[in-house]
Amino acid sequence: QVQLVESGGGLVQAGGSLRLSCAASGRTFSSRAMGWFRQAPGNEREFVAAINSWSGLSKYYADSVKGRFTISRDNAKNTVYLQMNNLKPEDTAVYYCARARNSGGTVYDDQYDYWGQGTQVTVSS
Repeated sequence: QVQLVESGGGLVQAGGSLRLSCAASGRTFSSRAMGWFRQAPGNEREFVAAINSWSGLSKYYADSVKGRFTISRDNAKNTVYLQMNNLKPEDTAVYYCARARNSGGTVYDDQYDYWGQGTQVTVSS
């Protein structure tokens, strides 16, 4: 069984930064792509970023966060990160990390098999 635990959310002013962490249990962390998604009240869950397995050299971002957010991974710590800079009020949401079924990374949430409980990010204007 894989468990994913997010941390690092909070309240920040527009223009500020936060770094989310997602600690994973289990032995398969390195071999799977990881992703971040978010869901704002009244909205559907949406893709934010993904990173491929092992090297983590392939990264994918939603257009809305490109240039502001950076995804990274530390396989030695079984942890994936989401550095969020220049935050905007529209970034307010619950952020979830997820483990992909494959190694390459994907924007489609049905291709992820394990999900964390989520961490709230609130950006005030």
